[in-house]
Amino acid sequence: MNATAPKPLEPFIHLDGVTKSYRAGRKQHLAISDASFDVMPGELVALVGPSGCGKSTLLKILAGLHGHDEGTVKIGSPNHPFDPARDVGMVFQAPLLLKWRRILDNVLLPAELLGLPMAAARERGRGLLSLVGLEGYEDKYPYELSGGMQQRAAIARALIHDPKLVLMDEPFGALDALTREKMNLELLRIWKESGKTIVFVTHGISEAVFLGSRVVVFTAGPARMADNFMIELPHPRTLDMKTQETFGVYTRRVYKLLGME
Repeated sequence: MNATAPKPLEPFIHLDGVTKSYRAGRKQHLAISDASFDVMPGELVALVGPSGCGKSTLLKILAGLHGHDEGTVKIGSPNHPFDPARDVGMVFQAPLLLKWRRILDNVLLPAELLGLPMAAARERGRGLLSLVGLEGYEDKYPYELSGGMQQRAAIARALIHDPKLVLMDEPFGALDALTREKMNLELLRIWKESGKTIVFVTHGISEAVFLGSRVVVFTAGPARMADNFMIELPHPRTLDMKTQETFGVYTRRVYKLLGME
């Protein structure tokens, strides 16, 4: 007797024909046109495209901060409901730490706002600071940390309430090149250890290919999906992979889609 085949995994995020426009004076500005792609549970999906093409707008739609004009946005399922107010963690380009709060207290801010039990949250916060490599820095103030360390604290803050989805909007864009490379490696480690679903916005082609289990390419505004493909590179990923031919094939594919070849 044949064993029952496992049910295929359902997408955690499903976008189909999503369109978004803004009114600028008397004119309508089309920010997103016909965005259609899926994100599977536990994926790290990189959205890459030129600055100003609508990637950040799309992230805000996923976060429930913006509505959309046309198309379908589905996150979660009837058996696994999704509440943007509770189930989203966000990391921005700037760490946005409160300068008068110690690092652990900054990490605990979402837990306070959501009214979570603080004793358990404080214990989880210490564990997350250890996860992001900041054990021993709990009582420091933001000015006592480097830019990369502050961004690690921002990642811990995004995870404190155990969100189902982490949205990252060019979180390493303000860092120097060497720190950015190090943070890429750290993010991959944190993603693997936390098991979170992450949508990562960048205009760095190499960064998108290095981080993504899948890359979604958007052309210049309005954001229109030009391609959506898996990155078949092994884990753990290493910086040496960037010198390999397979990595170059992926990056050239993106360059070509963006008209840069």
